[in-house]
Amino acid sequence: MMNKVTLRPLLNRRLEGLGTTIFAEMSARAVATGSINLGQGFPDRDGPPEIARAAADAVLQGRGNQYPPGPGIPELRRAITEHQQRFYHLDYDPDTEVLVTTGATEAVAATLLALVEPGDEVIAFEPYYDSYAANIAMAGGTRVPVTLRPPGFRPDLAELAQAITPRTRLILLNSPHNPTGSVFTRDELAAIAELAVERDLLVVTDEVYEHLVFHGEHVPIAQFPGMRERTVTISSAGKTFSFTGWKIGWALAAPELVSAVKTAKQFLTFVSGGPFQYAIAQALALPDSYYRTLRAELQAQRDLLTRGLAEIGFGVYPPQGTYFVTTDIKPLGEPDGLEFCRALPERAGVVAIPSSVFYDHADEARTQVRFAFCKRPQVLAEALSRLEKTFST
Repeated sequence: MMNKVTLRPLLNRRLEGLGTTIFAEMSARAVATGSINLGQGFPDRDGPPEIARAAADAVLQGRGNQYPPGPGIPELRRAITEHQQRFYHLDYDPDTEVLVTTGATEAVAATLLALVEPGDEVIAFEPYYDSYAANIAMAGGTRVPVTLRPPGFRPDLAELAQAITPRTRLILLNSPHNPTGSVFTRDELAAIAELAVERDLLVVTDEVYEHLVFHGEHVPIAQFPGMRERTVTISSAGKTFSFTGWKIGWALAAPELVSAVKTAKQFLTFVSGGPFQYAIAQALALPDSYYRTLRAELQAQRDLLTRGLAEIGFGVYPPQGTYFVTTDIKPLGEPDGLEFCRALPERAGVVAIPSSVFYDHADEARTQVRFAFCKRPQVLAEALSRLEKTFST
């Protein structure tokens, strides 16, 4: 008979309270109930067929089937730097300033593990993607939230300045912002950059939705004076090319920052996604028409979902970008988003995500619920039909 381990709790105390992600929980509920999953942010259509063929060809031709180079294959590193120059007029050296990662999630994790010492403070705009909290905790840092509030979810620059202390190490920035869909303006980013330079802070910026901006523009903070040398810019291919399962991401920064991130990354996955790296190198060179069409299709899906939800009676905060729309269920007479989302699959056959799980100050979003619109129009229409039947009676 095996004895139980009772010496101490098994889970590292830094990860206490994190548990199973809300995405895993709600996706499991979607499967169990046959619900339409508007919770997790993945498209229900694959990306360009020629890019899928490029990945298949790489496998069959033996390119990338063994360990690729630690920083990523040269073709992809060059394609990433050409992308930054093409869209943002930012120059990076593909040999010393680019690191290919297992999605943006690993890039954020490796960056925080590399740059944050135990006790360092990390400022993050809440609500925030759930891996940020886990990554800061694993690094031994202290999370300091600065809250984005409806209806516009704009950064409060005075609150940000007040949050900075002598223990602050870096600002973790996400624009276009998940889950609110807010796109930080050039003026807002300039003010954040000025604070970072003045207080000598690093900035880690998650820009995975950079090509999914419907109103406004995406401006990398690395463009601003003094920011190129203190910014780690993170992005990935999953959202832009609708191949989220390939998990090809990257980090761009000055050589000393990339070297630090690579030191942590090599002990996480070492390398990954060899054949997919060749395909994404090709994808990044797709013509401007591809990016325009992607935005137009997603904007139409956004408009379909936001209009329908508003007609049903949800309070709706139309997003400027990303895959997501934040709603308020208070007009429906619903007092708690977490309870609402856990019951919604059985009630309506639809899955959503409670926004409160993305906050330290959960009461700020007690009645907010996030829906994903990166689904085919007919799927969104069916979801709206189910919701309308549930909440119009």
